[in-house]
Amino acid sequence: MNIRVLMADDHPMVREGLRLTIERSGTGIEIVGEASDGIEVLAMAQTSPADVYILDITMPKLNGIECTRELIKNVATAKIILLSLHDTKDIVAEALGAGARGYLTKEMAPRTVVDAVIEVHAGGRYLDPRIAQFADEIGLTGRENPGKRRPARTSLTGQEKKVLQLIAEGHSNKEVAKLLNLSINTIHVHRTNLMSKLDIHKHADLVRYAIKSGLAKL
Repeated sequence: MNIRVLMADDHPMVREGLRLTIERSGTGIEIVGEASDGIEVLAMAQTSPADVYILDITMPKLNGIECTRELIKNVATAKIILLSLHDTKDIVAEALGAGARGYLTKEMAPRTVVDAVIEVHAGGRYLDPRIAQFADEIGLTGRENPGKRRPARTSLTGQEKKVLQLIAEGHSNKEVAKLLNLSINTIHVHRTNLMSKLDIHKHADLVRYAIKSGLAKL
């Protein structure tokens, strides 16, 4: 029986490289869909759910961590591997705390993605060898319940993180409101709360924080 995989990254070349690696592995892993942002992933998961999802953390519109949370709420069988340029302990902890079963750095992914898909599909957890050192510090075991979340590294709510990401990507308040199906007034409130919680008072500093936190790209 094939393992059905959906891949999401806003860089087509990254998706192509992973797809070729998987297709040439001869392991029965089938790429059933590709997406460029988290919103696309959620839409595709509703119409044609996969067994394993490989998601870039810093996707536009909806990042991989928040997409992971939404997938787990809406697709009970979803098993998720997050892919990132970041290998810091805080980001790894938040990613796994959101429910991801695997974490790969983009540098190592072409060599590890097949093993990661097989292990995660079987119910295990797969950490990139470069970040496996964090497992003990984060308090992970090989097959712990993915629904058990660890505290996030900030006090921001999931909705606030979505707003922050879209602001950092250059969207206006009106565009953010439309993308999240919220009123402009609600976006203003979220933006005010973000600045208060983070003790940030300039737009540029909000953008820098989002990039440093892995919510948005340069």
